[in-house]
Amino acid sequence: MSVPYLFRCPISLDIFTDPVTLSTGQTYDRPCIERWLDAGHRTCPVTMQPLGDTVLVPNRTLRHLIERWLSADHQLPEQAVTDDAEEPSLAALKRCLQSGADGKGKAAALKKVMTLASESDVGRACMLQLGFLPVLLQLVFHTPTPWECHLEEEEELALQCALSLLPSSPAAPQLDCLNMLRKEANLASFVRLLERGRERAKASLCRLLETIATADATQMLALVAAASPRVWQGLLPLLQHDDERVSGAAVRAVAAVCAAEPACASAIRHGAVGALFKLLAWAPSEKRGGAAASTALAAIESLASSEARSRAVAQEPGAVRVLVRHVFMMSSRNEGSEHAVAALLAVCRDSRAARSEAASAGVVTQVLLLLQSQCGARANAKARALLKLLKSM
Repeated sequence: MSVPYLFRCPISLDIFTDPVTLSTGQTYDRPCIERWLDAGHRTCPVTMQPLGDTVLVPNRTLRHLIERWLSADHQLPEQAVTDDAEEPSLAALKRCLQSGADGKGKAAALKKVMTLASESDVGRACMLQLGFLPVLLQLVFHTPTPWECHLEEEEELALQCALSLLPSSPAAPQLDCLNMLRKEANLASFVRLLERGRERAKASLCRLLETIATADATQMLALVAAASPRVWQGLLPLLQHDDERVSGAAVRAVAAVCAAEPACASAIRHGAVGALFKLLAWAPSEKRGGAAASTALAAIESLASSEARSRAVAQEPGAVRVLVRHVFMMSSRNEGSEHAVAALLAVCRDSRAARSEAASAGVVTQVLLLLQSQCGARANAKARALLKLLKSM
C-alpha cells in the first residue's frame, strides 16, 4: 500500500496516528515528537530551528484527511476476503469483520489482519486509524450464549489481533475504545473468559488488563475492574499458573492495577497481598530473582505505600521474612531488590513487631550485602534508611 508522503511522520516515516504541529509549523506524530522533546532537544527535528515553546497543537485537518483516505476503497478493487484473495482493501477487511459473514470468511479476514499487523508498522497504524480495534473487541466481548465457556478459534484470533493493534503510548486516544468493557455485560464476558478460557486467551486478557490499568483514557475502567470481586477471583489464581506466559502476564496485570493509588485498598480487600506473597514463596529458588518476582515485589511496594496498607502487608503471615529473603539474592543480579527493600522499609517504619521479625530473619546481613553490590541509587538510599531505622532498636 502506497502511503502519501504528507501522511507520514518525518521522524518515523510511518503513517500519522496522532498528528501534532510545533510552533515552527512542522507536523509530527505525537509519540515521536514527545520522545524527541523528552530527550532534552529544544529544536525542530526537520528545520533545526530553536523552539520558542514546546506546545503541541493537534492537527485535526490532517487527521481528518488521513481518516478519509483510509476509509476509501482505493487500494485495490473490491474482492471477496478469502484465503485465495491476495490483497483485499482495508475497508473490505473491516466490512467483513463487521458483517454476518460465515466462519470461514471471518477467519480468513482475521488471519490477514494478523499478518498485516505483525509484518507492517504502516499497516498496523492504518488499521488503528481506520477503527479496527473496537471492531475486534466487539467480536471477543459479545454477549455469550449460556453454554459458552471459552473463546472459539475465531474469537481467540480476534483477541490476538486486538492486542497486536494496541498503541504503545498510554496517551493514545485510540485506547478509549477499551471503555466498552465498562458495560456490565462486556465486563462479565471478560471475567468469564479470564476464569474459563484457554491458556493463551488468559495471558492475552491479562495483557489487556495491564493496558487498561496504565492507559490515560481508561482510568475509570481500571477502577471499575479493581472494584470487581470477580475480576480478582479470576486474576489472582493465575499468579501460580503452570504456564509461565500466563503467570507472567498475570503478575504484570496485578502490578499495573496496584500502581494506581485508588485501586490499592480494593486489591488488599480482595486478597492480592496473600496471592503475591504466595507467588514469591512458591517460585523456584532459581527464579525468585527473575522478572516475575521483581514485578510482584513492585506490586507489594505499591500496596505498602501508606501507613494503613503497610500494616495490612505486615499482618500477612511470613511476609517480613519473604521480603528479607528478596533484599539480596546471589543469583538475581539484585533484580527486585529495590522494591523489596522499599516495601520492607515501609512495613518496618510503622511496626515494631515487623522490625523485630526482620532483625531475627537476618535483614542487616542482607542489607549490607546489597550495599556492597552494584545496586541502584534508589535501592542504596532505601537500604541506608532501613539500617538507620533498625539502629534505633
